[in-house]
Amino acid sequence: MLMNTTRPEIATQETTILVVDDTSTNLQILFDLLSEQGYRVAIAKNGEAALERLQSYIPQLILLDVMMPGIDGFETCRRLNENPMTSNIPVIFMTALSDSVDKVRGLNIGAVDYITKPIQHEEVLARIRIHLQLRNIKALEGMVSQRTTELTQALDNLKNAQTQLVQSEKMSALGQLVAGVAHEINNPVNFIHGNLAHVQDYTLGLLDLVKLYQQHYPDPPEEIQDYTEDLELDFLEEDLEKMLASMKMGSVRIRQIVLSLRNFSRLDEAEKKPVDLHEGIESTLMILQYRLKARPEHPAIEVLRKYGEIPLVECYPSKLNQVFMNILANAIDALEESHGNISGKPQIRISTEQLHNKWVAIRIADNGHGIPEEIVSKIFDPFLTTKPMGKGTGLGLSISYQIITEQHGGKIDCYSTPGQGTEFVIQIPHKPMWESVELSEKEVRVK
Repeated sequence: MLMNTTRPEIATQETTILVVDDTSTNLQILFDLLSEQGYRVAIAKNGEAALERLQSYIPQLILLDVMMPGIDGFETCRRLNENPMTSNIPVIFMTALSDSVDKVRGLNIGAVDYITKPIQHEEVLARIRIHLQLRNIKALEGMVSQRTTELTQALDNLKNAQTQLVQSEKMSALGQLVAGVAHEINNPVNFIHGNLAHVQDYTLGLLDLVKLYQQHYPDPPEEIQDYTEDLELDFLEEDLEKMLASMKMGSVRIRQIVLSLRNFSRLDEAEKKPVDLHEGIESTLMILQYRLKARPEHPAIEVLRKYGEIPLVECYPSKLNQVFMNILANAIDALEESHGNISGKPQIRISTEQLHNKWVAIRIADNGHGIPEEIVSKIFDPFLTTKPMGKGTGLGLSISYQIITEQHGGKIDCYSTPGQGTEFVIQIPHKPMWESVELSEKEVRVK
C-alpha cells in the first residue's frame, strides 16, 4: 500500500520512506509524522510484503521493525543487502530490544542505525535527516568518480585518435573531440561542484547539532554512549570533513582540465583575434601533463617557464595551439628516447619575449640527444621523421611551418646540437601585417 500526502510547499523533491511494521498504531504514527515533514510514505506490515513492494519502486530509506511475524527484520535486512538493487538503501531498525548483542547483529547484517521504541519523534526525524544526507554524499561521490572515469576514457580516446590519423586531419579531429568532451563534462561537473558546497554546509551543520547535543547533555543514556562508541563518532566527524574536502578538490581539478581542453580547441574562433599566447601554451601543457609525469620507464620531465611581458597577439588560436602541441610532443619524444644518455634531469624550457620590431618570440627547447646537422636543414620537409616506424607521420613540423609562415606571416627556425638538445624559435607579428604596413604609410605621410 502506497500513501502519498506530500505537501508541495514543504518538499520540492519527493523522498520516499518505506515503513515496515506489523503494528497498525506504529504505522499510523510514523505515516502522520513523516507526511507532515514532506516525505512520501510507503507502508508494509511484514517483511514479505516489503520485499514484494521493493520490486516495483526503490525508496530512499527504510524504517524496519525487528520483531515481526514471518521473516523478521534481521532476515529482511539480510535479503535487502543481497540484492544489488536494494543493497544501497539505508535501513534503520525499530525495536524495543535493548540488548547490545541484537544491535551489533543488526549492524553487522547491514543496518545503519537503531531507533528504540517507544518512538521519539524528534529522534526519528533527526536520524532520518542524517542518513538521507549521508546517502546523498555517497551519491555525489559516485557521480564525481563516474565523471572522472569518463574524462579519463575520453582523453584516452583522444590519444588513440592521435596515433591513427594523418597529422592535419588528426589535429582537426582532436580539436572537435576535445571541445565536445569539454562541453559534455562541463555541465555535470559544475552541478557536482556547486552542490558540494551545500552538502558540506549541511553536513557540518548536522555535526554541529550533534556537538550541541553532547554539550548540553554530557551524560546521555548508556545506549547512546554505546552507539557513539560503535559509530566512532569522533573519527566520523574528522574523516567526513576530509572526504568532502577531497571531493571538492577533485571537482576543482576536473573543472581546470575542462577549461584547458576548451582553451586548446577554440573551435568557435575561426577568425583572427587578439590572444594571450601564454594561455595557449599552458592549455597544451595541461593536455600533455600525463606524458610529463614520472613513469617506470621514464623519469618526470621538468618544465621551466620564463614568460616575458608580451602583448596580445592577433592570430588563429587553435592553429597556434596545434603548433605548440607538435613541438612540445616532439620534445617529449626526444627526452624519452634520450633517457639514460643525458646529464641531469630531463627538461623542457619555454620562454617568450617581445622583440623590437613589434614581433614576439616563443622559444621551446629540450636537453635531449639533439638532431643530426644533416636532418636539421630539412626538418620542416613533409614526411621527414626521425621516429621509429609507425610512431610518426613526418607531417607535424611541416604543417607547423605552414601555419607560422603562411597563415601568420611569421618565422620558425630549428637549432640543435647533438648531445645537448634542440630549440625551436617561433617569431610572429603581434599585429596583422597589413595593419603594420598601413601604420608605416601614415608615419611617412606625417614626416
